[in-house]
Amino acid sequence: MRTSLFVIAFFLFTLHVNAQNDSLRNLDINLENYQYPFPVKFLPLDLQGEKLKMAYMDVQPEKANGKTVVLLHGKNFNGAYWEQTAKSLTQSGYRVIIPDQIGFGKSSKPAHFQYSFQQLATNTKKILDTLSISSATILGHSMGGMVAMRFALMFPRTVEKLVLVNPLGLEDYKLKIPYQPVDKWYQTELKSNFETIKKYQLNSYYDGKWKDAYTRWANLYAGWTLNKDYPRIAWNSALTYDLIMTQPVIYEIQAIKSPTLLIIGQRDRSSVGKNLASTEDQKTLGNYPELGKKANTLIKNSQLIPLDNIGHLPHIEDFDRFIKPLLSFLNED
Repeated sequence: MRTSLFVIAFFLFTLHVNAQNDSLRNLDINLENYQYPFPVKFLPLDLQGEKLKMAYMDVQPEKANGKTVVLLHGKNFNGAYWEQTAKSLTQSGYRVIIPDQIGFGKSSKPAHFQYSFQQLATNTKKILDTLSISSATILGHSMGGMVAMRFALMFPRTVEKLVLVNPLGLEDYKLKIPYQPVDKWYQTELKSNFETIKKYQLNSYYDGKWKDAYTRWANLYAGWTLNKDYPRIAWNSALTYDLIMTQPVIYEIQAIKSPTLLIIGQRDRSSVGKNLASTEDQKTLGNYPELGKKANTLIKNSQLIPLDNIGHLPHIEDFDRFIKPLLSFLNED
């Protein structure tokens, strides 16, 4: 009886701690006052004249199947939002590596940095090399999909399989969106707060239908806007907007040879800088049903899983529908 009461009390305490952890509050520049779901390690990097640290989680399964999955986050997120995915994968025997890219989450926010997808892919490869992992499935969501595609092009022998979940970069944004200087992206980011972040996510990710479960991810980004170091965070965010806009990968994906799974939420119409395009071009940008089909045609060894009535974040909006095809693909010989 006492054991049962202890378990219940511990469960309630955990819920209370998690609720506090996910509430809107001042979050420091490297999220040192925000607890991730798994222990965090750091890879030291000496890049472009700065000594940086790249955070990552290395989640071990209870009964290992000898395979590894790397989960790459999107632009407005960090590795924490892969918690449920990582738990499911480790229960299935997979070791899971979850990096925070430089400029994101618990990783360093450089004062001056020239971002490139090649650099982000190389940093990710260094984590795998440090852990003596020679082969893995690389899974990328949103901007993480652009990193994953670049990784597959640069390190094909390391990529056992590739998974792209509503990836950015399946179209060349600069063909329809006027060029924006980094300083303009920066000024826009400085105006961010919980209300603007929620409005963007509501309209871009969830088709105007907000659930309480989404609030934690809005709070995680909005908490930074309350911190004195937010201008540094906003600057790095502006640089990554420029990265996405100026370094399209769509022209090269036909060279990807790895077995590839495209999980595409069919309601998604996300596009970086879409509001800056003409009214006519806004109608055609971010058309994921068509973009998914195009990518499926270009990547020869690929399969497409369209998820009806799902937006930009399948693993957040409807986890069961996301994880089933993912595990099926991973378990294929």
